[in-house]
Amino acid sequence: MKTIATGLAALLLSTAASFAAEAWKEGEAGGTKIYTDAMGMTLYTYDKDEKGKSNCYDKCAANWPPLKAEAGAKADGEWSVVDRTDGTKMWAYGGKPVYTFIKDKKAGDMSGDGVAGVWHVVKAD
Repeated sequence: MKTIATGLAALLLSTAASFAAEAWKEGEAGGTKIYTDAMGMTLYTYDKDEKGKSNCYDKCAANWPPLKAEAGAKADGEWSVVDRTDGTKMWAYGGKPVYTFIKDKKAGDMSGDGVAGVWHVVKAD
């Protein structure tokens, strides 16, 4: 019985880690290494957010969809999980919540970079 429990625990841990690995990936656009969601859509940070806290809701979140974190998702290196006031969870990089942009139509688009001077592409170190 102990072997089954140990195996199940290992499976659950690897599943939680896979949520992180599947949520984002490193990409390249215009010679710059950036982070994208699993579909290759560029990720952005918002200057009006606070470390570990999103301030983008309602119309903002409709235009800048948060990168949702699955239930049970765990921090992974520079990536962490942020609780939203609506009860959902989202990913953050370096403590800053990350979003996609509704006007980006295909993988590699970066039309949100610099919007209103407060949206910025998440660059991979």
